[in-house]
Amino acid sequence: MARTKKNKDTEGEILKAAKGVFQKKGMDGARMQEIADEAGINKAMLHYYYRSKQLLFEAVFSNAFSLLAPQLNKVLNDDSSIEEKVKNFTSNYISFISKHPYLPNFIIQELNRNPKFFEKIQQTAAFPTLEKFKSQVAAEVEEGILKPIDGEQLFINIISLNIFPFVATPLIKGFLKIDDKGFKQLMEKRKTAVSEFIINSIKK
Repeated sequence: MARTKKNKDTEGEILKAAKGVFQKKGMDGARMQEIADEAGINKAMLHYYYRSKQLLFEAVFSNAFSLLAPQLNKVLNDDSSIEEKVKNFTSNYISFISKHPYLPNFIIQELNRNPKFFEKIQQTAAFPTLEKFKSQVAAEVEEGILKPIDGEQLFINIISLNIFPFVATPLIKGFLKIDDKGFKQLMEKRKTAVSEFIINSIKK
């Protein structure tokens, strides 16, 4: 049992180190030796746990996605109103990405580099489903609560407004002349700003 715990501790250190290196260097720029050095192990030990950089990248990505996906799935499929869903989705997403700022660029890089990996992620049970959300949007439009809008278009609007600042962080910081602290404060304010913007655009 002690050995199992040690193995888990080592694997945890590897994933932590890999996350940092991938965040700084990207998938293509990261080197297994650098990850091993960051984790405090030799390269042979790293290859014992992960035979390739691709497998390690997928483990880091899957680990982070497994934390976010259930939260988003719960918000999209609970019984709250669309207005509450917009608020909760935005708050949960921004809070999560603020703690894992590398993730949006990870996703975009990997989609461009290896589309088949994302197909694997889509097949997992935790991958967010939109059917209830789309049906609920249609129902609230029919009831006169929302202006006419397609559920898929609304979801894309929500995702776009939440993701873009994290993908374009250097650009936004440059335009607004803010540092890391200022950017974090700005993202915290966006939890309300994005929600209100979307809700005001769709409510009758």
